[in-house]
Amino acid sequence: MRVRETGLRGMISLRGDLSDTVLRTCATDLTGVAFPQAGQAMVGADKGLVWMSPDEILILAPYSDAQQTVDMIQERLKGIHFLATNVSDARSVIAVEGPFVREVLAKLAPVDLHPHAFAPGSFYRSRLGQVAAAFWMRDDENIEVMTFRSTAAYAFGLLAKAAEGGAVGHLVSDDAGDARG
Repeated sequence: MRVRETGLRGMISLRGDLSDTVLRTCATDLTGVAFPQAGQAMVGADKGLVWMSPDEILILAPYSDAQQTVDMIQERLKGIHFLATNVSDARSVIAVEGPFVREVLAKLAPVDLHPHAFAPGSFYRSRLGQVAAAFWMRDDENIEVMTFRSTAAYAFGLLAKAAEGGAVGHLVSDDAGDARG
């Protein structure tokens, strides 16, 4: 298991009517990924879209491109109601990588992380210990956790300790290919 900081990442909070085709097209054009449904994160190598709430998506971009991305959104969405805010410096992302990533998070977050409920592309807003966090599953062995920068060291320590403890065997696959739990 590995827990690591991912480094600076551009993050733009885009609020508005998520059913508006102009807003959706702008977001997908900027990132090259499909628009997420509720509870989804559509994340590529360095860009992505994360569903945050019924009126907010988070646009992921390279850190150096964040302000330019906000400027492009401002230009492309003129005439419609929206709010685009660069929140890159307010948040931090931690990667959890390895064969029992679900169990690492299950030790800390009060959500269902069984493969039937939390599959690659899934997204949750929840808590890790005593702090707010959001996380999405890139694939079966990679989860990214987003916290406020002010609580990142605490969250990192929790995740590292949970990973150090090893698997508990609750969310691992058995020989039949199904998961116990």
